[in-house]
Amino acid sequence: MNWNGKDIESFQQQKEYIDTALVPLVPISFESDMKETASQYEFIQLLTTLLEKQFKGRILLLPPFTYIKQQEEEGKLAALNLLAEELDKAGFQHALFFTSDSSWKLAEDKINGSLIWVPSVPLEHMEDSYKYSLIEDQAKQFVNIIVHKWQQDLS
Repeated sequence: MNWNGKDIESFQQQKEYIDTALVPLVPISFESDMKETASQYEFIQLLTTLLEKQFKGRILLLPPFTYIKQQEEEGKLAALNLLAEELDKAGFQHALFFTSDSSWKLAEDKINGSLIWVPSVPLEHMEDSYKYSLIEDQAKQFVNIIVHKWQQDLS
């Protein structure tokens, strides 16, 4: 389910079946790495949208958690953990944070949720058909990872 009026109405009616929140972590930068952060956004947004389709009825895809790339780690981490706390209060058993920003890997053990780091693939020069084929291949790999995380929590 997506973060829109129609899907949220369905979510509220079926809340007990939707136990996973999927949150893209997206940096913004207006410095020399601006193009890199824009490419990361495009890649993560396409990937998480496709994953939501794969798990329709089990996952809620939230809007991206957006932050200034140059912001100090403590501030980003505090804001992200506040979101994770709200997700927990809302009844989500799993918070999956997808990102292509490798700086999150350094704080992974401090995150209240599962960080899934995905190396970004620059998509700007690809034809749409190849772009979507590549994203579909990536999504297939993450389907298994998500299912594994669910199974880990059952045992």
